[in-house]
Amino acid sequence: MDMNKTRVWLSALRLRTLPLATASIVLGSLLAAAEYAFSWTVALLCFATAILLQVLSNLANDYGDSKHGADSANRVGPSRATQSGKITAPAMRRAVLVFVCLCLAVGYVLIRKESFAFHVAGLAAIAAAIAYTAGPKPYGYVGLGDIFVFMFFGIVGVFGCYYLHTHSLNLAILLPASSCGLLCVGVLNVNNIRDRESDREAGKITIPVRLGQKKARIYHWGLLAGAVILSAIYVWLNFASGWQWLFLLSLPLMWVNGLGVATNESAQLDPYLKHMVLTTLLFVILFGVGGLL
Repeated sequence: MDMNKTRVWLSALRLRTLPLATASIVLGSLLAAAEYAFSWTVALLCFATAILLQVLSNLANDYGDSKHGADSANRVGPSRATQSGKITAPAMRRAVLVFVCLCLAVGYVLIRKESFAFHVAGLAAIAAAIAYTAGPKPYGYVGLGDIFVFMFFGIVGVFGCYYLHTHSLNLAILLPASSCGLLCVGVLNVNNIRDRESDREAGKITIPVRLGQKKARIYHWGLLAGAVILSAIYVWLNFASGWQWLFLLSLPLMWVNGLGVATNESAQLDPYLKHMVLTTLLFVILFGVGGLL
């Protein structure tokens, strides 16, 4: 494979999205470590599974949005490999199949000894990664992407990872898991506000398309505030040390992101997409480390 083709495939993988995929694993692992139940094997397999699922989603999204017309010459964000013709649709479908197999293989190693529910959740995660924009009835085109991101990047990711470390059903973990999920939805929301016009023209009815620009920005503030409030409730219910409030150090970054999304036009939102990813990572790291100290 020549260097140009390699660069095209690396672009299609959307490597900049991979840190966000690990946010739930970072948080789940740190929460488990705070209870002296951390396993490097579990953590590394969870990281690998999350990254493979994110790459699978990115490739399926590249293929699906090209097929359904959401990726077009009018798109504000970066051009996509399939839409631009740099990678053919059959080649992208083969790549999707390869990553489905990789997800199945690594996921099986991770949960082979777990209950049937984990196997169902694993298959559901693979299906959700593909069905967001690919397939005959992609759920991302009817405004359900936010719900699925909240569930898989928050509840399933954090709570599932925590359980694999601890084999403990601590329902209080659902609070920081929900915070992580809301922040990940925030990343999707910035992306969807940026692409609102091209999505609307393609019939992709995301939350910003449904709400309109002004209400989508208010929705973004709600996601940020909800994440902070739920984590604060968890700390209040499980208070042991002032270090648990360490996550509040991320509030200035949230404020900057909220203002940026509220005051900039769609074409200027790409930096705030990256900013939201980094803010989410900082939030979960600070929250997890605060529980360890």
